[in-house]
Amino acid sequence: MLNPNLEEIQLSSDDYDRYSRHLILPEVGVDGQKRLKAAKVLCIGTGGLGSPLLLYLAAAGIGTLGIVDFDIVDKSNLQRQVIHGTSSLGKPKIESAKSRILEINPYCQVNLHEVRLSSENALNIIEPYDIVVDGTDNFPTRYLVNDACVLLNKPNVYGSIFRFEGQATVFNYEGGPNYRDLYPEPPPPGMVPSCAEGGVLGILPGIIGVIQATETVKIITKTGRTLSGRLLLYNALEMTFRELKLRPNPERPVIEKLIDYEEFCGIPQAKAEEEKQKTAIAEMTVVELKQLIDSGADDFVLVDVRNPHEYDIARIPGAVLVPLPDIENGPGVAKVKELLNGHRLIAHCKMGGRSAKALAILKEKAGIDGTNVKGGINAWSQEVDPTVPQY
Repeated sequence: MLNPNLEEIQLSSDDYDRYSRHLILPEVGVDGQKRLKAAKVLCIGTGGLGSPLLLYLAAAGIGTLGIVDFDIVDKSNLQRQVIHGTSSLGKPKIESAKSRILEINPYCQVNLHEVRLSSENALNIIEPYDIVVDGTDNFPTRYLVNDACVLLNKPNVYGSIFRFEGQATVFNYEGGPNYRDLYPEPPPPGMVPSCAEGGVLGILPGIIGVIQATETVKIITKTGRTLSGRLLLYNALEMTFRELKLRPNPERPVIEKLIDYEEFCGIPQAKAEEEKQKTAIAEMTVVELKQLIDSGADDFVLVDVRNPHEYDIARIPGAVLVPLPDIENGPGVAKVKELLNGHRLIAHCKMGGRSAKALAILKEKAGIDGTNVKGGINAWSQEVDPTVPQY
């Protein structure tokens, strides 16, 4: 609770030993440590952001930590999701996180919510907690968390990361702005790549997650100046911090209930359009492609539309690189036409989505028909040649 009865909260002898460096800070002291012990914090996600913030909140002495996640630990997570380890591969992330939290602080109450947060369950899950920390990586869930926090009047400690940049702020705190003041409308689906598509520096979520943990502790202990009304922008390449002012928009729509956030963000429409696009394009499996290559046929050109650094990681033998941005901007269309020279076109990417888009553009701009490799190079690695790295 953010305003506990401090006389009812007792610190144990172990607490005095464990938190001695807090207790000698005048800004925290005994009362601040009691507030931390009484606090209930909910973390949405145990990924890149959730990992460091959960570790530091547990170490700080938060009495109750709730975790919402439904994913399992994958090898690609370990580059940045430091709460998990190699021994946790294949296990639910919330169980891996709980185990690590209790190693740091065995007195922390850890509540697990192994579900996908939705409009149906968000209010019930969030209601018992004092503060929500948003460690999610997609727009529908960010809007859902924001609106639920507004309806329940809970502070929302926000962070996001992409490639080498991150941002953090505090929403819905003491009359301050909420997420809809920063992003009144979601971007079109696919416009902002995910970390799986665009990459992320593994250290970056550690910095932003620790900032989120710091803001959470400050809110609970009622010390310092929070980021409410300020958006902190961090650039790891330049090692710079910038700050933008945020204000509540008096004309923003009133949040009265939770809605369908997938629909709000245009996800079903985008998926329908993608499926429509796919049905209009011929497909082949990676096994069929392997059989074609092995047959010695020379009447086709295999075009890889990924980015150059992806091509450096892994490639299908004989594939020619023509990145999707080049096809979208024009030069790539001419290059594909030159490559074909009467041959048929087969295109692939990482998982099949970008190559389908490239083929649709080539059809529209140059009347070129082609065949898409279903599942892309990931499927090639899984079904044809496991020595080809997956990323």
